[in-house]
Amino acid sequence: MKASKPLMALVIGACASAAFAADTYTIEPKHTFPSFETDHMGISVWRGKFTKTSGTVVLDRAARTGSVDIAIDPASIQFGLVALDDHVKGADMLDVTKYPSATYKGPVVFKGEVPAEINGELTLHGVTKPVKLAINSFKCIQHPMLKREVCGADASGSFNRGDFGVSYGLPKFQPEVRLQIQVEAIKQ
Repeated sequence: MKASKPLMALVIGACASAAFAADTYTIEPKHTFPSFETDHMGISVWRGKFTKTSGTVVLDRAARTGSVDIAIDPASIQFGLVALDDHVKGADMLDVTKYPSATYKGPVVFKGEVPAEINGELTLHGVTKPVKLAINSFKCIQHPMLKREVCGADASGSFNRGDFGVSYGLPKFQPEVRLQIQVEAIKQ
């Protein structure tokens, strides 16, 4: 049996729509800053951030799937104290000369119609380990200046820096690093 041209066009159109249902968003580096908190000998909590990030987020809202692929420049770390920044960049800790990039990659998990968590893998200091991030808020808008869709999220999680070979000061310092990540990404 021969299919009619309108039926074939409908089938081809449906297949093309399904193949292109996912949207790709490019990380907006001026609005994306992974920040963190870490212990300082049990007497205070130091907070810092990384100021250089890049990458993509892919979301298929119809299929309720997605992924993230983010690169972080560890040399962009800032605590607000240059001497501490320099020490953390050095061989005792992040060793940014030997390990000039950190990455976070993984699938986005939806709860209902909304992204709820990322079951990703963090590569830091040459070591890759699973790190789950909870997506605390997520929203997309038509950006008034860019005239394109922009999505933003706030995500959080934690990891043990000793698991990544960043063991300077342990056990005097607690190994847990708490992450707070604000991200904005522009639809391509």
